[in-house]
Order: sequence, then C-alpha cells, then structure tokens
Amino acid sequence: MKWEEFTNPVHRDQVMQLEDHIMKTCLWQFHSREWDRQRQNENILNQATSLLCGEPVDISTNELKCYWVDAVSLIDNFKKKYLWINDLSNDEKKEIMCLLKARIDYTTITGSLNKELTVKQY
Repeated sequence: MKWEEFTNPVHRDQVMQLEDHIMKTCLWQFHSREWDRQRQNENILNQATSLLCGEPVDISTNELKCYWVDAVSLIDNFKKKYLWINDLSNDEKKEIMCLLKARIDYTTITGSLNKELTVKQY
C-alpha cells in the first residue's frame, strides 16, 4: 500500500506519530548507503510488526539478531508512548506498520536529498 493511497485520517495520524518517534530517537535510520537503509528498514520494521502482533521472529543469524534488538526496543517504546497501539487488532497493526515502512522508506531513502546515499564508492 502506498502512503498517497491511504485515506484513513486516524491511522494516518498514528503513522505520523510513529514516524516522528523513529526520526527523533532511532539511530539506525542514519546508515550512509541506500542499500543499508533499505535492508535495515525492511528487517527492523518487519520484525517489529511480528513482535507487535505476537508472532515469531527469525533470529537464526547474527544479522537478524541485530535487527531484532532494534525491533524489540522500538516496539517497547511504541507500546509505552502510544497506548492506542495496544488496542488495535493485528490487522490494524499490520496495516499501520506497512504504512510506517512506506513513510520511513520515503523519508530516509526515496525522498532524501542526501545524494551520497547512491554513491557507488561507499
């Protein structure tokens, strides 16, 4: 689902709250390469979605464990700071997290003015 196509104003506001939290408190969004940002956004936010919905998370490699630590921290903060997230159904949580990933991808990658993200020498 693309952010532009999403019209539910309540969930849209909720996604913006979560995005604001990530942009202000999470260091993982500052990787210097586009592919690093894509990989981290995908893994951290997918694992965070699974954790939020009470689903199992694959931590079979050191890389996945690293993403898992960030996902656990993120969800713990979301549940404490944004109490409304605890009252959502799993389908609503998945929808919001999918939209959140689209926003974070836009903010940190496709909408970024940082041209160094695509420098091949990195």
